[in-house]
Amino acid sequence: MIFAAAPRRAPLALACAFALSAISTYAVAQDALPSVLVTGPRFPAQATPIGATVISAEQIRSAGASDVNAAIRKIGGVFGRQSLDGSPDFGLDLRGFGTNSAQNTVVLVDGVRLNENELAHTVLSTIPVDTVERIEITRGGSSVLYGDGATGGVINIVTRRDAGAGTHGSLFIEGGRFDHLDMRASIAHGAGPWSFDAAVADRRTDNYRDNNKYEQTSFSGGVQYAYAPNGRAGLRFESSRSDSRLPGSLTEEQFLSNPRQTNTPDDFGSLDTDRVTAFVEHRIGAFELAADLSHREREVTSTYFSEWGTSASTYEAEQTQFSPRLRQTADFGNKRNEFVTGIDLIRWDRQVTSSFSAGDARQDSKAFYLRDELRWNAPHNARLAVGGRHERFEKDYSDPLAFPAVLGEHRKQSLNAWTVEGSIDVMPLVTVFAKAGRSYRIANIDENSYRSTLDVLEPQTSRDLELGVSAGNEARKATARVFRHRLTNEIFYDPTIGFGANTNLDPTRRQGVELEGQAALANALRLTGSWQYVQAEFRDGPNAGREMVLVPKHVVTARLAWTPGDGQTADIGAQWVDSQRYGNDFTNGCSTRIPSFTTIDARYARRFGPWEAAISGLNLADRQYYSQAFSCRAGIYPSDGRQLKLSLRYDF
Repeated sequence: MIFAAAPRRAPLALACAFALSAISTYAVAQDALPSVLVTGPRFPAQATPIGATVISAEQIRSAGASDVNAAIRKIGGVFGRQSLDGSPDFGLDLRGFGTNSAQNTVVLVDGVRLNENELAHTVLSTIPVDTVERIEITRGGSSVLYGDGATGGVINIVTRRDAGAGTHGSLFIEGGRFDHLDMRASIAHGAGPWSFDAAVADRRTDNYRDNNKYEQTSFSGGVQYAYAPNGRAGLRFESSRSDSRLPGSLTEEQFLSNPRQTNTPDDFGSLDTDRVTAFVEHRIGAFELAADLSHREREVTSTYFSEWGTSASTYEAEQTQFSPRLRQTADFGNKRNEFVTGIDLIRWDRQVTSSFSAGDARQDSKAFYLRDELRWNAPHNARLAVGGRHERFEKDYSDPLAFPAVLGEHRKQSLNAWTVEGSIDVMPLVTVFAKAGRSYRIANIDENSYRSTLDVLEPQTSRDLELGVSAGNEARKATARVFRHRLTNEIFYDPTIGFGANTNLDPTRRQGVELEGQAALANALRLTGSWQYVQAEFRDGPNAGREMVLVPKHVVTARLAWTPGDGQTADIGAQWVDSQRYGNDFTNGCSTRIPSFTTIDARYARRFGPWEAAISGLNLADRQYYSQAFSCRAGIYPSDGRQLKLSLRYDF
């Protein structure tokens, strides 16, 4: 089985016990699950992707999540690491990939890829949270549909495209500790086949630490024409401007004496992004055709001061994606077959201007994929899907200021992915599911620019396996999964190579257990929770058996929501994160670990007609902790202290 050594069977046994308990508890409930429109295999579908978690707009609002990233962490139970620039864009980690979590998780907005081809976390704070219809989290290898970097999973943010009839919108203002101010406004209008929407936001805060001020303004707007019943087409534009003060890292001694201090009182940076997306969907009989054309421009600047002088840099990147696809459905008695195929064409360019680099990089990727799923509606509501993907990458890179200089480097790499997945209702309201496949990622421009080899790094591949059971209905439901990812040539920064370099590691693995549950305790109370247990370790080579760095073994999240229906709502949540190895502790030789921590947040709101007033708090116990530390007892980025906020919202 997945866990060979005796001590490692406990989490699996607990998962099985939990699942069996769920079956015995919930199999007696006969209420049908409500129909939820989700994305499925890159098309709208009534069936949730196998093993996926869906966060609704109602859940986001009742939890008081002020941005998409917070909703994923607070409601989805995904572990997030404090950002380094004071932004709300925490590093999201599915299945224990540590500092490279962003490179092993694909993030999409309405099916359009947001990931960067560099060592940077995906920016979600530019997405107006009031426009989000749902968030879909699919854990585990998903390279067949989404390509490079989907070993940890996929997070798809789906925005509202249909504004509905008439005019409606909202105004929101929130203030709080650390000079926090968040102002948002949104409006939508629908008339016949046409609909329009727009949202603006202005967020600013001094944050917890010195020299950590953050300011951001953003705009999002779209227009759609629905020519029912055959299809729709639309255009969206998003723009964001943000400025950050950069507080830098601390030693353990400095953190313990004053976690709010900074060693870099003058450093600062900025991030500007613009994105435009056109989409079309059209049905012809049993065939559905869809396409997205997206173009994104991104400019990052930073200025650092030290005893050796001033260092300034500018990164300008562009990405264009074109993704046409086709779905064909056919019914055969009590069976339905769904066939999906498509191509993804992506071009990414970046130019660097700084005193240490004049890098000019380009990456082109061309992918073809197909997936076929067969469903039996009776007697056991079974699903079986198979799929494959072939993707070809071309990389060009030049940097005359590098040491040694790089002039006209050109490389080609090709990769394949496959998946077999299925589910079956073994009894009423009890579903067993399984997934197996191969996923991949390639080294990005930053990793190849500072590498341990003369040639570009080898692609990272993973053999993925997942087994799970889900039991219950909307009132009471539990899901348990066991998973394993056996990675070859994992791409990672290894501090033990010289002064440190990006390299292909000896074979590694991620394996563990995930539990999710929800229960209506009374008419007005709902409890949700999740537990993730991950073993991240080397499985061969001189480090065999040693733990990977910056990966907590346990992450436990729980939330209790109160919705009596009289205009009042309340929500309280807690998350416990286990201890972790420091970022450079490849030999597991550091005498200590990043300490475990627990955070608590809560919100109470009261409606008065179209008005809603709310009070909320983060880190209510004012716990001093950190989730980012890149050296043993050093390189520490403290997390935020307690914050209280008051807000007022008007809906029209």
